[in-house]
Amino acid sequence: MLVVERIFDLDLQLIHDSIFLAINIFILFTFMSYLLFNPVRDMLNKRRERIQNDIETAGRNKDDAIALKAEYEAKLRDIDKEAEKILSEARKKALRREEEIVNGAKEEANRILERAHGEVVLEQKRAVDDMKKEMIRIASAMAGRFVTQTMDGKTQDILIEETLKEIGDSTWQN
Repeated sequence: MLVVERIFDLDLQLIHDSIFLAINIFILFTFMSYLLFNPVRDMLNKRRERIQNDIETAGRNKDDAIALKAEYEAKLRDIDKEAEKILSEARKKALRREEEIVNGAKEEANRILERAHGEVVLEQKRAVDDMKKEMIRIASAMAGRFVTQTMDGKTQDILIEETLKEIGDSTWQN
């Protein structure tokens, strides 16, 4: 029997099987790569892109939120200014209204004073007229007593008519 020495204890069948196994593993790896690895890679790439888009969207949203915050803060400052302006206008309006009310009250007081002064003047005239009437009545009564004692009826009538003519209508109208 002939003994062939083997290299590293490898025989020809084992080398053939090893090469065949390596080719099959390469074919299987390539086939599985197309069937499994590529879809997984695509899914991972899509996931990476979606995450990147979400990060970019979050960044834009953050920028928008910062801009909105700044806008709202500006509006709040403007609202404070506008509220102060409205309050200032309301104060001015209240002061004008107060002034109008005070002026109206002063005018009403002046009218009341004028009316009261007019009434006082009228009362004075009435008092003077009443006093004149009373003096005339007293003088007439005294003159009547004096005349009845010293004069007769005919002389009395003549004296009364002369007195009325002397006094006239203008004296009675004052």
